[in-house]
Amino acid sequence: MGREIISLSSRVRKEDETDHIYKIKTENLNAWFGTKQALKDINIKIRKNAITAIIGPSGCGKSTLIRCLNRMHELVPSAKVSGKVYIDGIDIYSKNVDPVIVRRKVGMVFQKPNPFPTMSIYDNVAAGLKLNGIRDRKKLDEIVKKSLEQAWLWDEVKNDLDKPGSSLSGGQQQRLCIARALAVEPEVLLLDEPTSALDPIAASKIEQLIVSLKKDYTIVIVTHNMQQAARVSDYTAFLYLGRLIEYDETAKIFSNPKEELTENYIAGRFG
Repeated sequence: MGREIISLSSRVRKEDETDHIYKIKTENLNAWFGTKQALKDINIKIRKNAITAIIGPSGCGKSTLIRCLNRMHELVPSAKVSGKVYIDGIDIYSKNVDPVIVRRKVGMVFQKPNPFPTMSIYDNVAAGLKLNGIRDRKKLDEIVKKSLEQAWLWDEVKNDLDKPGSSLSGGQQQRLCIARALAVEPEVLLLDEPTSALDPIAASKIEQLIVSLKKDYTIVIVTHNMQQAARVSDYTAFLYLGRLIEYDETAKIFSNPKEELTENYIAGRFG
């Protein structure tokens, strides 16, 4: 993961001969909201520089799973987690690991675009940088420009950086949120139904953007849209009632699933 975590004691590191191709691995991951169990013994290996889609009906644990990957689940009152989550071989739930560093290195974009409403476009992107102590204006300018370029937004806003982020269209706001996440230089990007609140044209642009980003980031996307999963992802995981039913290359999941439950879900027989 980042230098801050890599420098930790080797006691929290787990490696095997295939570690170099995986960014994230979970072992018997369980999650609860109070007494309600949301995830049940999730074991998954997520490849580096690939897009992994998480699909399944509402309430199956998709969002909970990705929130466990950057320790956001534990921020919910009464929530708890058991099992292991390894990023680059480091158990992020080890007592030696700072969750703030985890969340910096594992960025997240939510379903509804949520730019900071009172901040300018510039300050929205720079917010995380300033929280991390960066004050040099030249450095901030460079990172803000780079992040907006990565999010395919720079050309649309470069003359309006002082305008409120909330003045942008829905699709632009979501790309602004992606730029904000990229500004702090994460290694993993978690996307929780990032296009569900957008019109088809804006959603298509976000999908193209996501595909373009995988060369530099490991991406996990939760989506209720199976066509979207088929279009953008390299691997797909199907969750049902908190359990991982099937996980494979996306082409195999959609053309020849191994599990009858997966086939029935993809065929629209329930959901």
